[in-house]
Amino acid sequence: MRLVVARCTVDYRGRLDAHLPEAVRLIMVKADGCVAIHADGGAYKPLNWMNAPNTLVDHGDHWTVVNPKGETLTITLLEVLTETAHELGDDPGLQKDGVEAHLQALLAASPQAIEDGLTLVRREYPTAIGPIDLVCRDAAGQVVAIEVKRRGDIDGVEQLARYIERLHLDSSLGAVRGVFVAQVVKPQARVLAEARGFRVVEVDYDDLRGMRPDELRLF
Repeated sequence: MRLVVARCTVDYRGRLDAHLPEAVRLIMVKADGCVAIHADGGAYKPLNWMNAPNTLVDHGDHWTVVNPKGETLTITLLEVLTETAHELGDDPGLQKDGVEAHLQALLAASPQAIEDGLTLVRREYPTAIGPIDLVCRDAAGQVVAIEVKRRGDIDGVEQLARYIERLHLDSSLGAVRGVFVAQVVKPQARVLAEARGFRVVEVDYDDLRGMRPDELRLF
């Protein structure tokens, strides 16, 4: 991981144009190629970022980061305060809490609770950036990638999008669609998921355990 603290400006060109004026920020470049620009505030969320895969070119006084869609992030370095690089090694991944892990297991056993006609291909389907919670095929035979969360937020939607990008690299799978499943989906996450073309399904944990006969809620 490469960490740079610098006085910089940042310009994004792509689906829209965005500009970050001059300020001191943390620039993080992960081993997988993801680039994120952070301020000293705003919790964990970056001000701007470019997900992998992409190409980063260091021109000395500025960096250009370009992804396969042609979107460009230009980071102009006005003053570099510190720069370090660290080899973090393999990460064991997030250990999910009992409710989320059990929810995933219940849905793996009964994928039709998400959508009629779904059949499970594999739980914890491996990819280069981490395992997908569930990979299924629908009644028409199309591959369906499913991300399961206890509380569905924007990060979960972005995670599903990254997984689908990886699956699309395997031409044998054909077109892959996504389904975002959670006990509660935040409004912003629902809007983003639907904009990405994902189905959004809210499930009731107790229903899946057979404690109540209420139907699943589809939005």
